[in-house]
Amino acid sequence: MLDNQFGLQPRAKGGVNLSSKRRGDVNVIDSLHQSGCLRVLFPRSAKALDAVLINTSGGVTGGDSLAVSATVGAGSEMTLTTQAAERAYRAQSGQTGRISTTLNVDAGAMLNWLPQELLLFEGCSLRRSLDVSLTGDAVALLVEPVVFGRTAMGETLTDISFHDRICVTRDGHPIYRDGVALHGDVAAQLGRPAIGQGMIAMANIIYAAPDADARLPAVRALLPAAGGASLLAKGLLVARIMAADSYLLRCALIPIIEQLSGAAVPRTWRL
Repeated sequence: MLDNQFGLQPRAKGGVNLSSKRRGDVNVIDSLHQSGCLRVLFPRSAKALDAVLINTSGGVTGGDSLAVSATVGAGSEMTLTTQAAERAYRAQSGQTGRISTTLNVDAGAMLNWLPQELLLFEGCSLRRSLDVSLTGDAVALLVEPVVFGRTAMGETLTDISFHDRICVTRDGHPIYRDGVALHGDVAAQLGRPAIGQGMIAMANIIYAAPDADARLPAVRALLPAAGGASLLAKGLLVARIMAADSYLLRCALIPIIEQLSGAAVPRTWRL
């Protein structure tokens, strides 16, 4: 925490380090360390090790720092989600919140990274990164939904800073990289026909698996009009969806997640 005698607010910091392993027919916790404002709950599941990340600080603002690291051990399966949408609140001038996620998936393992929406508020300043390392035939389904303001509250984002970066490697070689950098009047930028056509909710879906090629027709059949899916390389399916609001985004996302994961979305998505 920073000293309030200088007029600065206390800052939230949190960390989670989690790993899974296979024990017979069951996926179990191998190791767990949690600190600060980040906690993990483990709902009962008959299949994967389900882990729900909780940010007890209630959101992220300038100067906050959250770090999640998870390893899916060989032959095991893990689903990581969040208790609720993460909120990026107004930041003080010159301060930036940071969220970093590092995920390792060993050979024969499967990871479903399914956080709920990141909700950006007016005045927020946030840098977020997702680094995923796959080994051998590891499978990963990665979903990253973002919502630019709350339309139900009449919010528009005219002064924000948002940097978002995703990197996926397999056996040390990059197979997918993507980045977003938005500053200032994002509502005006998203209103441009070539960018968002006025839509304020979007999601990236990345499915890295040996059977990705065969999954493309089913995913395309589930896409809304403002969505597209392609095979960027053998074993790598990528889709992007845009929607007018978070509800419509979920309506489009859930069937695709369930198609690719072979399971229902986490229960927290339906609360």
